[in-house]
Amino acid sequence: MTQLATIRDDFALLDDWEDRYRYIIELGRDMPSLAEAEKTAANKVEGCASQVWLVTESDPAGGGRLRFRGDSDAHIVRGLVAIITTAYDGLTPAEVAGLEAEPLLASLGLDAHLSSQRANGLRAMVRRIKQEAARRAA
Repeated sequence: MTQLATIRDDFALLDDWEDRYRYIIELGRDMPSLAEAEKTAANKVEGCASQVWLVTESDPAGGGRLRFRGDSDAHIVRGLVAIITTAYDGLTPAEVAGLEAEPLLASLGLDAHLSSQRANGLRAMVRRIKQEAARRAA
């Protein structure tokens, strides 16, 4: 089972949104932090109300796969970063281009339970991931 499938299953077990928000925050807590040296303007995601940084790396195992790591200064946003990076981590640039985040967010119910600011921030993160993948594919 993939990490994303585990997140979906865990979400399905939680009945109310207070529990789901706590779970999102826990996902963020469990995600390794970026080093302070990685929290640069070049890694900052524009369009997020909170501070968000994303790092894209080539998978050392090869195969053209990309690794995504991120961080945020806000607890719930950090959890959302964990969800988004989990969704795209380990994919090739072509797979990143083909994976739309909207159905994923809808399957978790996030599309209906996030403020417009947070939803815009999520779209900005996905846009950044897709731009990085396209840049590396070129």
